[in-house]
Amino acid sequence: MAIADVSSRSIAELIDLTGKVAVVTGGAQGLGKAISRRFAEAGASVVIGDINAEGAQATARELAASTGADLRGTSVDVRQTASIDALAQKAVDELGGIDIWVNNAGVYPTTDVLAMTDADWDDVVAINLRGTFTGSRTAARHMVERGQGGVIINLSSIAGFRAFGPGLAHYTATKHAVRGLTMSLAVELGPHGIRALALAPTLIVTEGIAASRADHEDSGLAAAQDALVQQHPLGRLGVPDDVARVALFCASDLSLLMSGSTLLVDAGLMAL
Repeated sequence: MAIADVSSRSIAELIDLTGKVAVVTGGAQGLGKAISRRFAEAGASVVIGDINAEGAQATARELAASTGADLRGTSVDVRQTASIDALAQKAVDELGGIDIWVNNAGVYPTTDVLAMTDADWDDVVAINLRGTFTGSRTAARHMVERGQGGVIINLSSIAGFRAFGPGLAHYTATKHAVRGLTMSLAVELGPHGIRALALAPTLIVTEGIAASRADHEDSGLAAAQDALVQQHPLGRLGVPDDVARVALFCASDLSLLMSGSTLLVDAGLMAL
């Protein structure tokens, strides 16, 4: 399946997601919520999956009211293949298929490598890496069966390019692996018209990051984050919508000839 030439289409047509169905994991808050909102504004129907089912449903209702789009919220545990399969099947049964799948669900714990247990390591790998693989595989199977192509967007990180501070060995390893997985997906799924892209944000100010700062105030984490701000050439950390706008670009036909890339959303930090 060759990707179409869309040179004759207007910008409005290229960014329009009307008629598309998107699934976003970890969508109850933070990056996932912001991505879901931008997709809905562009006309997509969106299924929000989250370990917090009530939060996913509340976010779906909020965004449906503000955008007029069709959003559904449901539970998903990306550590469980059956749970991911059920999320995908909900999109297929209720909305007709899957055009866009965003593997956003992830965790960002800090544990010193000398104190890290096997369970600490396995928990992060199960969510950040295996969950991304399983979500990609499930989405791709539905996309291939439907025969209309699609887009898979994975969340990596600037930690997928280098290490940032202590306590993040498991997180950094998974985010490097997500970049490699994205490239492999692009190669294997391209013949089916399925594109795979990854996003690599800098530190984004989300509810989870705010809670982490509060929980680790004595550890120096907050001070380290504040110092990181000063290193960004563009002068600030990110907010969720900074990432959501790039996700919309990836999901839309504006990026139609792109696959396998990891797009930095880093305020210039990785250029240093």
